[in-house]
Amino acid sequence: MSQTEPERADGAMRAVKDCLAGSVGGIAQVFAGQPFDTVKVRLQTQPELYRGTIDAVRKTIQNDGFSGFYKGTTTPLVGVGLCVSIQFLVMEHMKRTFAKINGTPSGQTPDLSATQLYMAGATAGVANSIVSGPVEHIRVRLQVQTAGSAAQYKGPIDCIGQIYRGFGLAGIYKGQVATVVREFNGYGMYFLAYEALVQRTMRQTGRRRDELSLGLVCLYGAAAGFAMWLTSYPIDVIKSKLQTDGFAAGARKYNGTIDCAQKIMRQEGFGGFFRGITPCLLRAAPANAATFIGFEMAMRVLG
Repeated sequence: MSQTEPERADGAMRAVKDCLAGSVGGIAQVFAGQPFDTVKVRLQTQPELYRGTIDAVRKTIQNDGFSGFYKGTTTPLVGVGLCVSIQFLVMEHMKRTFAKINGTPSGQTPDLSATQLYMAGATAGVANSIVSGPVEHIRVRLQVQTAGSAAQYKGPIDCIGQIYRGFGLAGIYKGQVATVVREFNGYGMYFLAYEALVQRTMRQTGRRRDELSLGLVCLYGAAAGFAMWLTSYPIDVIKSKLQTDGFAAGARKYNGTIDCAQKIMRQEGFGGFFRGITPCLLRAAPANAATFIGFEMAMRVLG
């Protein structure tokens, strides 16, 4: 066996572990965060229907029951598991790549710079956007449907089918430019915040990564969620509006990302870019704490 074959086998096994652990984190994220996300999307895309977070929660329960908070869950449950697998797979690969560039000995925990952590996370975000764009597009279209309205889509498969038949792959990827922009900066900040906090704690305490308490993992995961959304929320509003907009020229409100941003500013003012941020930030702590708990615990089990 040549010298590189064991390394390839080890790399493949690490990739499998990263994917499996990421899937666990993604599923945990969906169950913890979906109700908050539904309220966020409704506030972003239907400002005329809701006066605020509490009003959106009340009307969702009134019109759809508690199950209304989990509208469109099937799509993210499958899709987010895949998305988070991609995020952690690429992030861990980029961390190892930067560690080699820095000359970190094999087996030693890398101590990466803030720029390296940001770029590793941004790369993971862009890779993730290939899946997250269509997944979130289908999810938001289902989330804005209410029981009291004539439902255009019967479920995620019907939604995908209708869009693809009418508008092809471009229709499935509606709002993708805004998605890529959000994912680049959002996941750059997300993983920078989490990994920087983990690295600092490891340096200060001398503990290995798998020796960090679950309480710290929760805290740092929540911090990562806040770092992501506080720096990326305006582009997320634009993305949601584009993805719930009409397809045909006569039915569209927006002609693209820039046009959408200009119309939000004219019609809603600067505050329009932050509409729905309250449920988003309420979601950030439990959803992202659950993500990193799921990932770190799975990695410890998988060894």
